This record gives sequence, C-alpha cells and structure tokens, in this order.
Amino acid sequence: MIKGTINGILAGILIAIGGSVFLACENRYVGAVLFSVALLCICYKGYGLFTGKVGFLPEQHDKAAWTVVLTALLGNAIATVLCGYAIRYALPQLGDVAQTICEAKLTQEWPQTAIRGVFCGILMYLAVSIFRDHKTTAAIFFCVPVFILSGFEHSIADLFYFATSGIVSWEAFGFLWCVILSNAVGGVLLPLLTRLTKEEKQHGN
Repeated sequence: MIKGTINGILAGILIAIGGSVFLACENRYVGAVLFSVALLCICYKGYGLFTGKVGFLPEQHDKAAWTVVLTALLGNAIATVLCGYAIRYALPQLGDVAQTICEAKLTQEWPQTAIRGVFCGILMYLAVSIFRDHKTTAAIFFCVPVFILSGFEHSIADLFYFATSGIVSWEAFGFLWCVILSNAVGGVLLPLLTRLTKEEKQHGN
C-alpha cells in the first residue's frame, strides 16, 4: 500500500506539472499538447495514475489489483491538491486562470459531467493500453490533446485545477467524485465489451 501510494504521489506531481503548463499557455492547443508530457513520463516511469490503472480491472480484479487502483487514487489526490496550493501561492496568475475554468465546470449538470468523464476514461485507457501493448507513444500524444480540446473531464487534473483555483465547496466535492466515478466507468467500458465479445465467440465455437 505504501509503494502504491508513493507511485500515486509521483504520478500526481507530473499531472500537476502538465496542468500548470496548460494553465500557463495562452494557446489552448499548445497547452493541450504539452500536457501530454505528464502521461508520457508516467507511462515510461511506471508511476500509478488512477485513470491509467482502473481500465485494467476487467483483466485482473483481485484484491491486489483493487489496492493498486485505490492507492493510486489516494496518492494522486494528495499530490495534486498539495501541488495545486503550492502553484497558487507561487504563481497567482495561474490560480486566477484555474478559478475561471473551475467556475465554468461547476455550471455543468451532473449528467453532462458524467458523460464527459466517461469519454475521458475511454481515451485514457486507450492511451495507456496502446503504450503498454505496442510500446508506442503515438496514442498518448493524440488521446491527451483530444480529451482536453473536447472538454472531457479528467478527475486527477480536475483535482489539481480546483486546488489551484482555491475553490472549496460541497458542490466542488460532488463534482470531483462524479468525475472520478465516470472516469472509472469509461476506463473499464472498452475492455469489458471486448471481453464479452471474446466470450460470445468462444460460446459460438
């Protein structure tokens, strides 16, 4: 559990760095591409990112696998919140940008947020699984900008943005849990459907 939490903290620090460069870029297209450095480094270093781990639960869903996912989420949350407050203090202008972004997020209806979270979860699963299976970074450099520019919600990045914004409320708490859960649903969606397809083929044979 300690190792998993530490790996989650390391991943969270990298997401905070990616989030910081996105907030600092006036051109959102450039910021979206540069955010990719976070997931790229996480994948190469093998750190624990919740949205990168949860999609593999359909393959292995024993106690150890659940521990990896949950400790990753814990570590991610610790790191992104602490880094968010640090960035808000060190770079107040980024805090102002984050506040504007987060205030807009809180105007969304919960079903809208959930749908955005599911689609982000799908893209994150694809990015990480393609990297793992084919040792290529191409999916990372496409999937990350796509989820950002599409307006999809990434729970760990949102944890960083809200901490940087300084917004603390029950509404924000509910929003973040909605994104966490919908990211999980999106992450397991494709592997579950793929597994069902394989099982049907086996029964058909």
